Amino acid sequence: MTETSKQPLIAHIVVDDIAKALEVYAKAFGAEEVFRMPMPDGNGHMHAEMHVNGAVVMLAEVNPQMGCTGPKQLGGSPVTLHLNVADVDTAFEQAVAAGCEVTMPVTDMFWGDRYGRIADPFGHSWSLATQVTEMTPEEIAEAAKTAFG
Repeated sequence: MTETSKQPLIAHIVVDDIAKALEVYAKAFGAEEVFRMPMPDGNGHMHAEMHVNGAVVMLAEVNPQMGCTGPKQLGGSPVTLHLNVADVDTAFEQAVAAGCEVTMPVTDMFWGDRYGRIADPFGHSWSLATQVTEMTPEEIAEAAKTAFG
């Protein structure tokens, strides 16, 4: 049994260019490449695996013949990949420097996190957060009432 097959849930994302994605994710999130599987003809990749913040993320390249489409081909994605990090401000700046676009600046949120969102160059949405204050569900509900007035 491989390490990947032991994981209860794995994000599997589709990107335009696996080689470029692995490079961007390494710079943006400190991702570590585990392996990549080139196409038999050497033109692109079928699959890759990386570790991001201790989690396994699999990648596939856009391939309409195989039903593999990414956010750019679909006009966006309703899915957000979330990273809890030790220092959200530093991590956010690192992701933006690696080519990610700010979609929500980092700010203190009513649920106790310092939180922001970005879009990577492949159209995937990522949120990054650092817990600032530990709160109970009741405290979060009260804070939400205040936040939404």
